Order: sequence, then structure tokens, then C-alpha cells
Amino acid sequence: YPTQSTWGFFASRVSSLDRRAPVREKMTQYANDVKLFGKWTYDDVEVSDISLTDYIAVKQKSAVFLPHTAGRYQTKRFRKAQCPIVERLVNSLMRHGRNNGKKVKAVRIVKHCFEIIHLLTDRNPVQVLVEAVSNSGPREDSTRIGTAGVVRRQAVDVSPLRRVNMALWLIATGAREAAFRNIKTIAECLADEIVNASKGSSHSYAIKKKDEIERVAKANR
Repeated sequence: YPTQSTWGFFASRVSSLDRRAPVREKMTQYANDVKLFGKWTYDDVEVSDISLTDYIAVKQKSAVFLPHTAGRYQTKRFRKAQCPIVERLVNSLMRHGRNNGKKVKAVRIVKHCFEIIHLLTDRNPVQVLVEAVSNSGPREDSTRIGTAGVVRRQAVDVSPLRRVNMALWLIATGAREAAFRNIKTIAECLADEIVNASKGSSHSYAIKKKDEIERVAKANR
């Protein structure tokens, strides 16, 4: 049979659980509202380009607290379109041998970058990134067509997924080149690149490259 001390133990446990109930309610209240890095909301993020809505993942399951889901997005074709767009930016920063696999480092860079973007624009950095990706992907490109030893270039339309892929690659490459042998950090360079790209400014490496690709394609129509 339970002794007096055992009953006292159970009574104290029950009272402590009662005291913890409001804390649990508060925790669920916070957990329901998914915010990137616990700070930037996804609710008001809109993809203005209708052709890219299925390829820039910022809603529903793609709304994450941290851009480090460890998902296997490469196992099937087109599955990477479901990868959160911020995580795809993080992955594209892990380039050039010495940075391979350093995802926590890349996440930290993006976190600092988003803080800088908010200071520069006073807007939600996720929305600024979405606009930068929409603006930076070339809509027309040229491919090599060879017939009987004669090689020429032919202009072709670019698919929406490739537009997103190219935009992320150009943004990351522009930031990397700007930060190399420069006093500015990679986070600052990435923030400048994303802000300029979101405005469609020619100061952005991605926008300059996109315009160049489209100009070459126009000449080869």
C-alpha cells in the first residue's frame, strides 16, 4: 500500500503539472506560428510571377524555422522545387571545395544577411529574396545546335525551374566574387546582391548576367 510520503509525492507532482499548464499553452501558441529563424514570417510573402509560384517554395510545408531540413530533394526529378527557397540559397553558398558540406556556416551567413536586408530595406527579407529570385532568372537563353559539322546557336525559352536554379546560382556567385579579397563580409555582399536584384538594379551581378544572356539569345533568334 502507498505510504503517507508516497501520497505527498503524487500530490506535489499534480500541483506542479497544474502550475505548468499555462506555460504549455504559451509554448503551443508560439510553435503554431512558423517564423524563419524565429523572426521572419511567411504569411505575407507573395510570388508575383505566376509562372514561378510552383517553383519558389515559401508556403505550407515549405515554411520552416531553420533552412536546414536534411531532406533528400535530389532523389527524384523536380523534387527540389519543394525545397524551401531559403534552404536552396543556403545550399548554393556551399560551393568551391573548401566550403563543401559546411551547411551550419552557410545558415549563419544567410541569417546575418537577412538581418542586414531588414536594416537596409525595412521589409521582410524572405519577400525581398523571392523578388530577387523572380528578377534574376533569364527568360530566354541560347543553345548549341550542330548540323553536319556546322555549329550555330539557337534561342530557346527557359523553363521556370531552370530560371529559379540560374537565379540562385547567379546571386550566390555574385556575392562570392564581391566578398573575395574584400574587407566586406560574405553576409554583407550577399545582402547587397539580393537587395539590388530585388530592385532590378544593374549594380547586381545576377541582373547584369541575366541581361547579357537574354541579349545573346535575342541576337540568335
